[in-house]
This record gives sequence, structure tokens and C-alpha cells, in this order.
Amino acid sequence: MESEIWTDETKKITSKAYGASGNFIGGKKLELMEIERSQPNSDEVLIEILFCGICHSDIHQVNNDWHNTIYPCVPGHEIIGKIIKKGSSVQKFEIDNIVGIGCMIDSCQNCKSCKAGEEQYCLGVVGPTMTYNGYFKPDGTDYNTFGGFSSHIVVKENFLLSIPSEIEIERAAPIVCAGVTTYSPLKHWGVKAGDTVGIIGIGGLGHMGVMIAKAMGAKVTAITTSEDKRDAARLLGADHVLLSTNEEDMKANETTFDFLLCTIPSSFDINPYVNLLSPRGTIITVGLLGPYETATNNMDVAKYGRSIAGSFIGGIAETQEVLDFCATHNIAPHVEIINIQDVNEAFDHIKNEDVRFRYVIDMKSLQHN
Repeated sequence: MESEIWTDETKKITSKAYGASGNFIGGKKLELMEIERSQPNSDEVLIEILFCGICHSDIHQVNNDWHNTIYPCVPGHEIIGKIIKKGSSVQKFEIDNIVGIGCMIDSCQNCKSCKAGEEQYCLGVVGPTMTYNGYFKPDGTDYNTFGGFSSHIVVKENFLLSIPSEIEIERAAPIVCAGVTTYSPLKHWGVKAGDTVGIIGIGGLGHMGVMIAKAMGAKVTAITTSEDKRDAARLLGADHVLLSTNEEDMKANETTFDFLLCTIPSSFDINPYVNLLSPRGTIITVGLLGPYETATNNMDVAKYGRSIAGSFIGGIAETQEVLDFCATHNIAPHVEIINIQDVNEAFDHIKNEDVRFRYVIDMKSLQHN
């Protein structure tokens, strides 16, 4: 493939991709297109993409649900690939190394957050540079980046991740987003052995949260709206399963949990979940990047000293940490491998909650277009 994508050092790299042009209603239909990438600079590598996971945020971004999408939009930020070219100053990685790329490909590297290893909270002028859809904080220009639903990507060495040999590469892809998104708050809020933890929503994020919290030694309850997920949650390691649609069971579990991790990706009523928290308990939202469906009842928050907070992916070092954690504890996402030609159908299944638990695209299928 390498010889097919450039002819000399001065030319752009042309890659195949699946993206949304914005010409369809909501921009939601993905179609085959060509994109251009620059040749790698001295501190960058060129990667042939092998696998890419599908995150629910890909659907939000393609549909412009957050009103910040730059079209054409090529999603995908759960990337596993092989280095096929590297810049002269790259030292930690070699040609043919298998590497991961998560939600970011750059940041200012100089602010307080970046120096603390939390590039996702970069305080630079434009914030972190996301793997697709440009800057996190647009500066008035239509700066665009293209993600992993493509044949190749160029990434700085400092934003590459090593994939432990214990993890199958097609199953490693969701760890660099879904894995770190759940691991980071569990670690930051100090979840430890014996803590009572509830994971709300047992999908792509939530199933990782159950396995990681269990490996941390917590007593884990999977909280779901679906009776059909009861057995699956048990297989993931959940000690208990709580149906949030069962008012009696929800009432019986009030003031029970030290920590709740909420992975629901769309607007919802947070109040019934707040009441599950024990005194000084904390609920963290990682799935919803928008307003709650209803206002929070602050009496229920204050009377038990509860906390409501949010968390956003994780830094590069922390992403490497969760990859290593998963390797040590024999944790691997539950995935269904699909071809890129089936991606629109996969989006529909995710929106309808018909998939358990993460679609991963075998990017070799892109070569057949």
C-alpha cells in the first residue's frame, strides 16, 4: 500500500476514506471519498490503519448534534495501525510497529494541563487538536482533521500508544477511547477495593467500565434499562444488575453507591441516579456532552453532600496506562468486526441499541472499494 499513496516527498498523501459530506440531511450518510494528508514531519509517523472502532460520539459528530461539525467529516478515533514511514527525529517507534491513536493528535504541550499529562484539557489557544473535526476550540478558521475511517493517518510521536502484545489488535481499538474514558474517572476519584460502584448504561463505554471497576476490586452493579443485558452484564463480571426502569428496585437501592459512572450518551433525567448515591457519593457523567433532560434537584444533592461531575476521555500517558492495565488484568472489549461498507447500517444499530458492545471496522475492507 505504501507505494500507492505517494510518489515523492513534496506531494500530499491521498487516502481513501468514508466520511460525511454534509450534503445529506443531518450529514449522517457516510460515503466513499478521498482525502489528503501531509507527508510526516520529523516528529511524525505515517500509519496504515488496520482497525478502527465506532464510538457513539462519531454518530453525534457526523450528524452535527453538537453544532460544531466541519464537513467533510471523516470520523474514527479508536485507531490501531502499522507504522509505514517515520520522521527523522522519531525515536520511540520503528517501521512496522503496531500502535494506537485515540481522540487527540496534538496539543500545545506547554500549558498546566499538558504538563500534568492531561492534554484533553489543554488550555492553549485552540485546546487539543482532535483526531477528527479539527480543534476542540475553533479559532475562527475551518481547521479540519480527518479520523480513522480512512486508509492512513499522520500522527506526532508523542500522541502514539504502544499496544501490549497480550491484547489482540482488533480488540485493542476501543480501549484508546472507551477504555480510557471509563478508566480515567474511576482512577481520579480513587475507586478502590471494597467500594460500591454502579455503572449506568451497559454499552460500548459501560461494558468497559464494569470490567475495569471490577479489576480495581470494587463491588460492581450494572445499571441498565434492558432486561436483555442482565446475563451479559453478569458475564462481564458485574456482581449485581439493577434495572433503572423498575421503580421499586431503584427505591430499594437509594443511598447505596459510593460512586456512579454514567455512560448514557443522550439527554436523560439524572435525579433518580443521584438518589442512589450514599452520603458523600459522586456521580460522573462521561457519555452525555450536553444538557440533562431535567434540572437537578439540588436538595437531593446537598442533603447528603453528594457530588455531580464530568470527565472527558483521558491524557496520553493515562491512555497508555489503561492499555497496560487491561493487558495485566486480561480485559478486552467485546467487539463485532465489520467491513467499512456496512458502517451506515452499524450507525443505525448503535442508535437503536442493537449492538453489544462495540463495532470495530476491519479497514482492509476499504481496499475493496
